[in-house]
Amino acid sequence: MSLLLNIELKEYLDEKVTQYNSPNFIESDPIQIPHQYDLKEDIEISGFLTATIAWGNRTMIIKNGHKMMQMMGNSPYDFVMSYNENQLKLLDGFVHRTFNSVDFGFFIKALNHIYTNHGGMEKVFSLHQSTGSILPAITEFKRLFFSVEHPIRTTKHVSDPAKGSSSKRINMMLRWFCRQDNHGVDFGIWKNIPPAILSCPLDVHSGNVARQFDLLTRKQNDVKALNELDSNLRLLDANDPVKYDFALFGLGVFEQF
Repeated sequence: MSLLLNIELKEYLDEKVTQYNSPNFIESDPIQIPHQYDLKEDIEISGFLTATIAWGNRTMIIKNGHKMMQMMGNSPYDFVMSYNENQLKLLDGFVHRTFNSVDFGFFIKALNHIYTNHGGMEKVFSLHQSTGSILPAITEFKRLFFSVEHPIRTTKHVSDPAKGSSSKRINMMLRWFCRQDNHGVDFGIWKNIPPAILSCPLDVHSGNVARQFDLLTRKQNDVKALNELDSNLRLLDANDPVKYDFALFGLGVFEQF
């Protein structure tokens, strides 16, 4: 990008960030699920579970996100930390696309392991972040998550950038937890991971819009494309590049840009 284009594009996208990064955004977005809670661990667990099923129709994602919370008595952290096998049967019948009650039950067990033995989700991601990128921490999180006995089928529901995935859903979750800008959408409850190293949640909407702005040239939405997009967004704002997710996603979904 030329310097002139860079400045003009930044001004335009900054306007779109301001437009979409507002409480009104919550009403139609899966982030409304963790916004039900005040306890940090409830926000983390509900956010992770909701992000995990965040593909497909947004209305159905939100509906099933609420259903997951109801099945856990609307106390996700308490359910994770005190579950027994009989309580896991309460999850029977849940399904969102290819994520079903078998996967849901294992996620409860794995989260219990993370909180009991590894200090919780924030600590895992904080310990394994690297200078300039959060992606190695996603890989380590997946390794720990599946370090307990697990159904092979469930491994597909946690992505791994080391295997080429853009890890859209986990990067979305990390945006939710790490960004703090007082606009009321993202939570900013994780204080030990700088927004500067986060990656943009790359999906069909944000990818298509990014290509129209020449922020992305690669056709596949994989980790190579993610690295390209991240590099260009950091030219626009080195300290908070993923704020532009609001602009790219908003333009793609709400304006069919």
